[in-house]
Amino acid sequence: MSLDVAVEKVMKQYGNFSALMPTSVEIRNGEFFTILGPSGSGKTTLLKLISGFETPTNGSVYIGSEDVTNAPPHKRNIGMVFQNYALFPHMTVRENIAFPLRMRKVPKAAMKKKVDEALELVQLKAYENRYPAQLSGGQRQRVALARAVVFDPPVLLLDEPLGALDKQLRLQMQMEIKKLQEKLKITTISVTHDQEEALTMSDRICIINEGKVEQIGTPRQIYEHPDNQFVAEFIGETNLIHGQVVGWDHGIAAIKTMTGEIFHAVSADKDLTKVTFAIRPETISIVSPQHAIDTRWRGKVHEIVYIGESCRCKLITEKGGELKIKLSHKEIPFVSEGQELVVGWEVNEGILLNK
Repeated sequence: MSLDVAVEKVMKQYGNFSALMPTSVEIRNGEFFTILGPSGSGKTTLLKLISGFETPTNGSVYIGSEDVTNAPPHKRNIGMVFQNYALFPHMTVRENIAFPLRMRKVPKAAMKKKVDEALELVQLKAYENRYPAQLSGGQRQRVALARAVVFDPPVLLLDEPLGALDKQLRLQMQMEIKKLQEKLKITTISVTHDQEEALTMSDRICIINEGKVEQIGTPRQIYEHPDNQFVAEFIGETNLIHGQVVGWDHGIAAIKTMTGEIFHAVSADKDLTKVTFAIRPETISIVSPQHAIDTRWRGKVHEIVYIGESCRCKLITEKGGELKIKLSHKEIPFVSEGQELVVGWEVNEGILLNK
């Protein structure tokens, strides 16, 4: 697959502080690629290096086959949407969208046609003569998107594009942006700290922390097969259990932990000794004492938090450890604080993490 953006061994240093360690990332033609990480992780720095708002201390940035490492933003021909939208308050919706075309000296007839198409694309034709102050947050977001794509850039950059919106509108705009991106087949790079947004919208996700790329993969790969402890904890909820491999039997490792014994299927790597095991709360099942299951722990319900579609439940195990589980609607009526439960999971569930 052809590449639209390539970052090769790029780093950014401010004095003695490394905002971004040497980083190489390849973004494929037409994909929605999200850079995800906590505040101060280096994700915005990476986006600024791609956009040209920062120059790397070392390394190279390519858009298509062109080396744009030292090119200013306006020479990179990329569309960009900022968190605050950066619309011109004295211009109408139509004038805001037309602005990039005027700067490129596009003829009037062609400009009108392109702006009309962009207005239809974001469903704002009826609002073309309004000013930004007369629009809702979602409408301003659409204007910013239309302005960013009206000149047919090869790459679209989104800097926390939904951060200023309330949750319901954010969910709606996630779907709208994704549909727009798929319709235009435009390579899109988005920066966010919102895990749910990244999982919902992305073809691939780049997890970054303390200036270093931790993992790149599809949403499913990132969630179900995290490379390390940071990724497992940052994406969704998880239980991290430290232990030691004390035996093997036909590819099944017996792992001794402070909380109990875990049985886990492992590809024959018998050098494993100390390990960290991760299991998602929704993977853990409530079982009857007679139920045959590979790993089973007994504990007492310490806390139940109702969160609408499910309940989060904290279990204090017989040996004093904590286990987070997620209850379905069918299970909620049968579980109460102080109740004793037996929970468990199969050998192919959960994952052994790299440190």
